Amino acid sequence: MPRHGRTPKRKALPDVVYKNVLVQKFINKMITMGKKSKAESLFYGAMDEIKKRLNKEPMEVFEKAMSNACPLLEVKARRVGGATYQVPVEVSKDRSQAMAMQWLREAARERAGKSMAENLAGELIDAYNNTGAAIKNRENLHKTAEANKAFAHFRW
Repeated sequence: MPRHGRTPKRKALPDVVYKNVLVQKFINKMITMGKKSKAESLFYGAMDEIKKRLNKEPMEVFEKAMSNACPLLEVKARRVGGATYQVPVEVSKDRSQAMAMQWLREAARERAGKSMAENLAGELIDAYNNTGAAIKNRENLHKTAEANKAFAHFRW
């Protein structure tokens, strides 16, 4: 961490197949133990699976799934006078996308049975249709924010 100011955000380069920055960010989120080529093959395998299952453009499905999974609000802990309140705050676009990517990745990992590419394809299709675990996480977050709306005046 720098002593003064903020670190500048790095620009992600677009991926090689779809020429899309969001795809590259998602692939980077999927990396485990430094194996980027494995993460790329899983993602592109999932996109092929989506094309087979839905007969739609996979990028369109991916972008819609991401926009469906992105939260609008989240809660942050705020300590006021010895008590800790869950204060609802709006989420920035970058943070929202990062949360959606993490939820999609974790939901795909927790699916039982098939290969990771098939699980990821299934989760992206579910998010495209507004169902699935990632959408459930977003809904739970929104419910928590709605329930704590009374503490919104503690926002900083």
